[in-house]
Amino acid sequence: MNGQMSARGRLLTDKTKSSRGHTRSYRNQPLSAFLLCVTVTAIVITVGVFLLLIGYILVKGLPHITLSLFAFEYNSENVSLFPALVNTLTMTLLSLLIAVPLGICSAVYLAEYAKRGNWLVSIVRMTAETLSGIPSIVYGLFGLLFFVTALGWGYSILAGAFTLSIMILPLIMRTTEEALESVPDTYREASFGLGAGKLRTVFRVVLPSAVPGILAGVILAIGRIVGETAALIYTAGTVAGIPGNLMGSGRTLAIHMYALQSEGMHIEASYATAVVLQIMVVGINALSGFLARKIAKG
Repeated sequence: MNGQMSARGRLLTDKTKSSRGHTRSYRNQPLSAFLLCVTVTAIVITVGVFLLLIGYILVKGLPHITLSLFAFEYNSENVSLFPALVNTLTMTLLSLLIAVPLGICSAVYLAEYAKRGNWLVSIVRMTAETLSGIPSIVYGLFGLLFFVTALGWGYSILAGAFTLSIMILPLIMRTTEEALESVPDTYREASFGLGAGKLRTVFRVVLPSAVPGILAGVILAIGRIVGETAALIYTAGTVAGIPGNLMGSGRTLAIHMYALQSEGMHIEASYATAVVLQIMVVGINALSGFLARKIAKG
């Protein structure tokens, strides 16, 4: 008992000395103290702006959420967001079905199969980083010219989904590649040592270990999809209804909110739509995080 008490006393003493040492180091190094203040200020501003945005949207939107907003059909009286909600889910799933397999397979090739220092890999990476910085309006114009006009798809959910898949493909590819490269080489060596081949090692050992990083990229892609307006106005259109098939036109929640704001007649409904959109994004992020933890434990 006395030994445990003395060990705890030594531990507390060491912590006290360590904290005093850090305090003295900040006093002796003004630059470190300045950088600490800048970091703390940035954290406070980031968290404060985030909470302010959420609080503002909830305060302005929650009182105006009514059952008429979730009516099956849209009209000028109820300005229902239900068709836009269905279109958003359809657009998100279809875009992910197109972009995620392509992005993951491309990242697997770049990280696991391509030779180190290959000029083709450098070009692909530079191209992906360049595409990530292109404004969404440019993607919308490309989708209008190629999918809507050249291929003859017209303003449709399919044209919007393909345009969004091109937008999020570089993001998924780069985040997946970084997640694969973060997996320790000892995992691969242990798998090879047990007699597993390259393909089995990649899909049974490396990819499951990189799932949290891959899902992080997918979450960012989902956030870009549900918040996109410029690209979808030129490709998916703004029809306030649920299309009969993928070749029909339809608006998403972001476009629905933009349309209500621009019309100026249903401002309260636009804030209510923002609340639903916010809850949707938070729910998707929570579900993705839960799946990542489950897969990592499994």
